[in-house]
Amino acid sequence: MTPTSTPDAPPPGSAPSHDGPALTDAPNPPPPRGAGNCATSHNAPAHSNAPAAPPPGGAGNGANGHDGPALTDAPNPPPPRGAGNCATSHNAPAPTNAPAPTNAPAPTPTPAPDLFTWEFATNPYPTYAWLRTHAPVHRTKLPSGVEAWLVTRYADAKQTLADNRLSKNPAHHDEPAHAKGKTGIPGERKAELMTHLLNIDPPDHTRLRRLVSKAFTPRRVAEFAPRVQELTDRLIDRFAAEGSADLIHDFAFPLPIYAICDLLGVPPEDQDDFRDWAGMMIRHGGGPRGGVARSVKKMRGYLAELIHRKREALPAEPAEGEDLISGLIRASDHGEHLTENEAAAMAFILLFAGFETTVNLIGNGTYALLTHPEQRRSLQDALARGERDLLETGVEELLRYDGPVELATWRFATQPLTIGGQRIAAGDPVLVVLAAADRDPERFTDPDTLDLTRRDNQHLGYGHGLHYCVGAPLARLEGQTALATLLTRLPDLELAADPADLRWRGGLIMRGLRTLPVQFSPVTKEPHLKPDTPSSL
Repeated sequence: MTPTSTPDAPPPGSAPSHDGPALTDAPNPPPPRGAGNCATSHNAPAHSNAPAAPPPGGAGNGANGHDGPALTDAPNPPPPRGAGNCATSHNAPAPTNAPAPTNAPAPTPTPAPDLFTWEFATNPYPTYAWLRTHAPVHRTKLPSGVEAWLVTRYADAKQTLADNRLSKNPAHHDEPAHAKGKTGIPGERKAELMTHLLNIDPPDHTRLRRLVSKAFTPRRVAEFAPRVQELTDRLIDRFAAEGSADLIHDFAFPLPIYAICDLLGVPPEDQDDFRDWAGMMIRHGGGPRGGVARSVKKMRGYLAELIHRKREALPAEPAEGEDLISGLIRASDHGEHLTENEAAAMAFILLFAGFETTVNLIGNGTYALLTHPEQRRSLQDALARGERDLLETGVEELLRYDGPVELATWRFATQPLTIGGQRIAAGDPVLVVLAAADRDPERFTDPDTLDLTRRDNQHLGYGHGLHYCVGAPLARLEGQTALATLLTRLPDLELAADPADLRWRGGLIMRGLRTLPVQFSPVTKEPHLKPDTPSSL
């Protein structure tokens, strides 16, 4: 199959994604206020079917990809996550393939709920419901001091994600001095890692995406499936006999790290270093300030050295299943005009964006199943019968219901335009709230209900349009493999903590648990570990 610059088409019942979330070095958000009405409005109760909304409490967690997610060094709750793009200008017609703009919202009757408390991070969905009704395109000041527009309705979100008047290039941000450099991954500018899919527009985006997409064709992903299953089994072997585990630390976090390292061609002896750097990137609340930027710098130095070593040893002809970094080097050496900085930036964002979304998909998905026992039982019964159809629709529903990416990555208006009846000035940042759009009752029946059999499910969990998540096929494979294996090998898996004691990680783009303590009947390890298996699997 010849790769193209167009994104992989999502499988039935799925939806497009962005290239990936983006991080921010935002200052600490304000502490929770009083009764924590951030997660719910003063007058509107939380949805009865919304996921359990544990109040503050709990411990650390980690995990990023579309073209890629974004982290924050802030130790406090995550501001709204994501980036959005789509709109129609007052004078210019909307793109011909865009849906009709949503009607202008009714006047806001009360002040908007708070967005940046721990209560909001725990369960943002009631607040998003309020915004969809009263202020669907809402201007807010993020904890970093950056002001941005949040787009929350499905029709507006989908149109915004496909609008080419919104650029991914931060150069289009009309940023005041206090906001300079606060809309990207901390340290990426100094490390010369800006030229990746999350920060560029066509034609450069088209050229680079075409090269990377070769690693994520259906054929390549299918060939990689046995390795993902092997990694999954070996990680479960490590804790299966214990009868308890933290599924984030012991399973959801290492699985996609080791998988993406294999895909990139990182030698096994170096993969634990990558795990440490990735852990610092997502441990917003647990690590020292500046930890993200320092990890980015270390990773940049390592990638430069690895690219040099691989270039020196590159064979004249590519071997079958050649790793992605070698492929990028080969392209840059054979007329594709890929600079060394571009190759390093692409490897960086694929690692960075390629693991946290899967960590959160596994963590959020497992948590949703454990708190919805009837849905979990139905899936286990189907797996016991050897039927995978419910697993496939189920993972799509988990992506919609409480997905790994809360907001799409940053977009910037290149000209004045209108989104959902709201005028947006040139240079303004726009963030599409995927989590809000995927709970829109105008698009989804009973949106606050988890239904693994849902068929009409064109969710936006991996974005939409040009920046649809390039690694979505691999993320789906990892999510399906992880959940199916957990439920099959540990059939009585259950939470080992009160949901009220769990905390969600801080950050602007991603949504994920810090920890997920579970317990189960101890089982004898199956012989998946070979005697010469390195610590990095």
